[in-house]
Amino acid sequence: MTDILSFHAPLTLDIGEFKVKPTSIDEGQTEASLQFWERSDGAISSGIWECTPGRFATTREATSETCFLLTGRVTIHSQDGRSYFFGPGDMFTLPLGWSGTWEVHETVRKVYFISAGDAGQ
Repeated sequence: MTDILSFHAPLTLDIGEFKVKPTSIDEGQTEASLQFWERSDGAISSGIWECTPGRFATTREATSETCFLLTGRVTIHSQDGRSYFFGPGDMFTLPLGWSGTWEVHETVRKVYFISAGDAGQ
């Protein structure tokens, strides 16, 4: 039998221990995450992630990621020079091949969906 998976109160859910963010540009930035679900082949996953203020570099070499911000505010700077500001309730996708820097202004918590390859295909 296939059943519904659910988690309640994503704003306050304990998602585990905060650890130093390895891709951080700023000293002292930490993150925690809880993977909620992953397809058996690993090609799709979802969960909750939280990160403290600071900057970090990231790239979507093999995956696309869609994010829904629950709390916090960030500016995402694309490698091409464009910048985007997001806050609570905003949703966006970082497509396959995207790279840039996240600037976390206040601790951010998001629900994420990651898929291998291009999510738009």
